[in-house]
This record gives sequence, structure tokens and C-alpha cells, in this order.
Amino acid sequence: MNRIHVRALCFGLLCLLTLGAWAKQEGELAPGFVNPGYIEHPEWFKNSFLDMREDVEEAAAAGRRVMLYFYQDGCPYCRKLMEVNLSQKDIVDRLRRDFDVIAINIWGDREVTDIDGEQLTEKRYARKLGVQFTPTLIFLDEQGKVVARLNGYYPPHQFRVVLDYVAGHKEKEMTLREYYARVSPAKSTGRLHIEPGYLKPPYRLDQREGDRPLIVLFEQKDCSACDELHLDIFRKPEIRKQLERFDIVLLDMWSDTPVVTPAGRKTTAREWARSLNVQYVPTMVFFDGGREVFRTEAWLRSFHVESALDYVASKAWKQQPNFQRFIEARADRLRAQGREIDLLE
Repeated sequence: MNRIHVRALCFGLLCLLTLGAWAKQEGELAPGFVNPGYIEHPEWFKNSFLDMREDVEEAAAAGRRVMLYFYQDGCPYCRKLMEVNLSQKDIVDRLRRDFDVIAINIWGDREVTDIDGEQLTEKRYARKLGVQFTPTLIFLDEQGKVVARLNGYYPPHQFRVVLDYVAGHKEKEMTLREYYARVSPAKSTGRLHIEPGYLKPPYRLDQREGDRPLIVLFEQKDCSACDELHLDIFRKPEIRKQLERFDIVLLDMWSDTPVVTPAGRKTTAREWARSLNVQYVPTMVFFDGGREVFRTEAWLRSFHVESALDYVASKAWKQQPNFQRFIEARADRLRAQGREIDLLE
């Protein structure tokens, strides 16, 4: 029996055992939370032994790159990726042609050998890579280095841009944020949404009054997702209540606006965004006590935005470093108070 058949047989047995004994595991979203249960992955995902060195080598030999897909059962954004993005033929054709897609359960116990040769479980591997959102997609080049990373769900039109960037080896020419700004097809209002309560220039972020945490919104004028964030999500009463717990500054990530960072460094909005590796708009970077403690940089609906704000303002990040666990506990608490929770509201 050759290696491919052995791999397929092992994977098939694993799937049967997993489905036959499926039960709530550590960190899994509780039944009834939203879209509970096993998420079926396409049959063309790679049946990997989870040796990243081997996977990268095999992909490179075939002229492809590795895409690591970190998920959890019950995740509505993972289901949206499967049912919306991967229902479109051009996206599937691109992935099958140019990528080896490997699924990794952020709560799983399968053994992974990372690119450095370290052996650890799926959940420890996810923790090592700082995975806080599902889905998280990490794209690796021919040496196993990270070319691009999506921390959360991206709609098809944005997802295609990233696939084009990685498959086309565009990292040799420009950063992902530069490429995205150049080719993004999204339509928008063409303006920044600076609210009356936001901090005004000069931006001396090291000299703010009081001790409230700080949100730095990195955006740009042509950004439909920024429009949605401000004109829809930020206008919801529960979100506005959370926003009142913060100082907020909105910066055009392409501008030369002078800024003094919370750490006291003089720079510009453009250079600061680059140094923070801000790749997408909108990105919310949260600071507490002068240092970054959390960020969001994906398409998020209201409950995830609200939870991210509460996570930082309540200082829950100090006791619970895993955002997914915080969200689940928070949702359970709010449901017990009679509130209906919909992650895709």
C-alpha cells in the first residue's frame, strides 16, 4: 500500500472515530449557541499527517502553497466560509490549483509537527501562533514563512484578493495592504467617519487624560467595511454603550498625519500602521497602559465587536487570554439574563 493510500485510510478511520464519538470538547461552542455541531470540510482538503515541514515541501514541489485553516465546531464564521466562499467555483478552483488546504481544530488533540520541528497538539499549536479568532487562515511560502494571515472571516470579494496576492507571489513586490489598496473592488462612501467624541489633533496619545483604554481605528476613505462599521454596527445601542468606555482615535492608514504613540514615539499614521503590521481596514488596535493588548482585523458583526470592546474595557484579557472562551462565557451569561444572542446579527 503506497503512502497516499495509507494517509487516506488513516484519515478516513480518524473521521469515523471522531463522528462516532462526537461530544462537547474543551472550548467548543455550547449546543444552541448558534450553528452548533460538526462542520463538514470539503473532500479536497489535504489529508495531512500535520507535519508542517513535510506539507510545505510537498506543496512547493507541486507548485502550490500551504493554507492553514484554524477552525472550531459550532463557529458560524467558519460555516460561512464553507457555505458562502467555498460554494463559489472560481474560489474553489483557485484553492485546489494553487494551495494545499489543511484544517486544524483550535481545540484538537492531534499531534502537529511545526516548521521548527517542535511536536505539539493542535490546540497548543494554535496557541503558539496566537490564534484568537475562527476562522484564522495562515498562508505559508516555500520555506514555511508566513506570507499572509486572515484573523477572521473575509467575504468572497476580499478573500479573492488575498488568494491572488499569495498565489501570485506578490509579497516579493509589495505588502498585502499595499496590494489590497491597489486592487480592492469594494465600493464605499469615500470618506472617513470621524465622530464628534473622537480624539482631535494634535494626536498626543501619550498624554491623554484619565486612564481609559484607547482604540486606534486604522481606516481609509475608500472602505465599504469601514462604512458598515460606523453606519451600522457602531450605531447600535449596546455597541455605543461599550464605546463610551474608551478614548477613540481614527487615523487614515495612508496619511502622513503626525502622531505620538501611547509609548511616546513620534511618527506618522502611515509609518505607525506599517510598524504595527496593519494589513486591512478597518483594524481596531486596543491599547491599555500604553501597550497593545488586543486587535480586531476582520469582517465582524455586532456581537463580536461588542464582545471585543467588553473584553478590553473590562480588562478580561488579563485573566482570560483566549478570546474565544471569553465570548462563549459572555454569551452564556447574557442568555441567562434573557438576551437572545446571534453571532451573525
